[in-house]
Amino acid sequence: MSSRPDATTTRADGRHGRPWRAVGAVVVVLLAMAGSGLIGASLKTTAPVRPPQPAAQTGVTAPTGVPFDDVDLGGTDGPVPGLARAVPTAISIPRIGVDAQIMPLGTNPDGTVQVPPLDQALLAGWYEPGPSPGEVGNAVIVGHVDSAAIGPAVFFSLGALQPGDVITVSRADGQPANFQVDSVASYPKDAFPTEQVYGPSDRPGLRVVTCGGQFDEATGDYPDNVIVFASLTS
Repeated sequence: MSSRPDATTTRADGRHGRPWRAVGAVVVVLLAMAGSGLIGASLKTTAPVRPPQPAAQTGVTAPTGVPFDDVDLGGTDGPVPGLARAVPTAISIPRIGVDAQIMPLGTNPDGTVQVPPLDQALLAGWYEPGPSPGEVGNAVIVGHVDSAAIGPAVFFSLGALQPGDVITVSRADGQPANFQVDSVASYPKDAFPTEQVYGPSDRPGLRVVTCGGQFDEATGDYPDNVIVFASLTS
């Protein structure tokens, strides 16, 4: 089955170059259940191959074991200037062999964040109401981990990424946004770090999200979310 992250019941600001922080804390609170059912479609095989999981298995704390509020996920000595807003077209992650097209995503009528359709599980999706990759703020890209129809999907190996790995997002303006992975961690879906994924930031960041954990045959879903935190490099 496929599932989806909950989000705000209204479209957030952040379009046309406005930073995500202009949305305000209320929207961040409304996103508190984001990722609580994100993008897991079971592999129905006799001997299923399960996706790799990150070494950092966390709840509401950073991989270092201290609260996120006390951790700088920037990955640089100072903020890197952001790029102008531009639609992302593709994402490349050499370490795990990802070279995928990106589709824009919004919200469903019930306020949940859209995900790529299962028949296009090899595509990634950009959360369009937020910043574009390279803009100041946290750009969010999501994708399926697997699918009953095709097996491993676009972000099947996301949990194998390590700090220092490179992610490149191609953009419609021809200027690629190059990111370096700061951290990779797994969170229970009921402890999704909403503010660190969808919330405000004064620097250009990228969050890449898929499902993770041990697949639950009874519920037909994964219990966790794997999240990659990355920062724009100069």
